[in-house]
Amino acid sequence: MSSSISIPVGVVIARESIDHPWQDCVWRPIGVFLNAPEIEEWRELRRDETSVQYHAATLPLELHRKETPAYQVNLETGAPAVYVVLRNDPGAASEWPVSVHLVTASPHDAQAYGESGIETIELVPMPGPLVELVREFVEVHHVEEPFVKRQRQKYAIEAEHRFGQEPIFVLREKMRATRKNDGDG
Repeated sequence: MSSSISIPVGVVIARESIDHPWQDCVWRPIGVFLNAPEIEEWRELRRDETSVQYHAATLPLELHRKETPAYQVNLETGAPAVYVVLRNDPGAASEWPVSVHLVTASPHDAQAYGESGIETIELVPMPGPLVELVREFVEVHHVEEPFVKRQRQKYAIEAEHRFGQEPIFVLREKMRATRKNDGDG
């Protein structure tokens, strides 16, 4: 298995009607699927009274060997997920005000996109065959990094004073000697 692989993943977005005074619907990812065909336009998959589901995009889910600790975290949650990054564009010329920007299995990548405030990150369940593929990739490429505690560097204490000031103990000794001399004489 190579050090990185790319898996085409289809993203399903739902347009769900909501009862809200300022907004009539919400767009959110609801799933991903493998063996997705390349598409130019969104394709309607299913429709009911309250929602419409679309195959919105086919994007590569990329796995890199340096990211195996992040994939391991995802797998160990008990509910492995694919993180879908959406970009909102309410002024878009098309009828879809969101676009799928990225799919990833790394919670660290998803967190980085979440910090920008421009994108919305949603978790969708990772399909079983993809879970097995990610698990196999981690088993092949993961190298456990040993924890190495950082050692403090030893430094020599200079006997000289810094910034033109004397250490407080030297100053106190001089003051005591001055008082003693003033009192004796």
